[in-house]
Amino acid sequence: MEFAAVVRRRRMVRDYDPVRPVPAEVRERLLEHAIRAPSAGFSQGWAFLVLETDEERDRFWAATTDAGAPDGWLTRMRRAPLLIVPLANKAAYLDRYAEPDKGWTDRDEARWPVPYWDVDAGMAALLMLLTAVDEGLGACFFGVPPERVPAFRAAFGVPDEYRPVGCVSVGYPGGDDRRSPSLRRGRRPVEEVVHRGSW
Repeated sequence: MEFAAVVRRRRMVRDYDPVRPVPAEVRERLLEHAIRAPSAGFSQGWAFLVLETDEERDRFWAATTDAGAPDGWLTRMRRAPLLIVPLANKAAYLDRYAEPDKGWTDRDEARWPVPYWDVDAGMAALLMLLTAVDEGLGACFFGVPPERVPAFRAAFGVPDEYRPVGCVSVGYPGGDDRRSPSLRRGRRPVEEVVHRGSW
């Protein structure tokens, strides 16, 4: 598929075919493409938790959602056969920029007005979303509620220095996939969001 077509077709898919798994070679391409994302200082302070079995996915949903009856969104999202959680490691960036070739001698976080560890993990997630489209799959990026992060860490033994920046669900789109009501707002045109030369 041409890159322009991949970009145009990219959207968040919120329902999945529960009987069609993601082929292993496609899963590996998703991950291989993710690690091609840019990272400040080539810090590569990311990790990816891959959840494929029924038990792993059930444990994810139990840790990250309330115990009550699932709503329509959660019912459809739980059908995804593959979940990939991109995690960011701030310490990897602070350590990298304290190395001699970067010119800083300490790990002062004040030099980072933007948390590039999260930005870079987000770019890796975007490459997974685009790869899914190119492979004929659907995908969705969604957040892990902050109050559920401790339960998520405990459920999967995630070290404290790694923080989930979200989760990417992947699978073949299901028959009950719906466009988000938010899309009624329409996409803002280039002329409205681009400022050339000055504001």
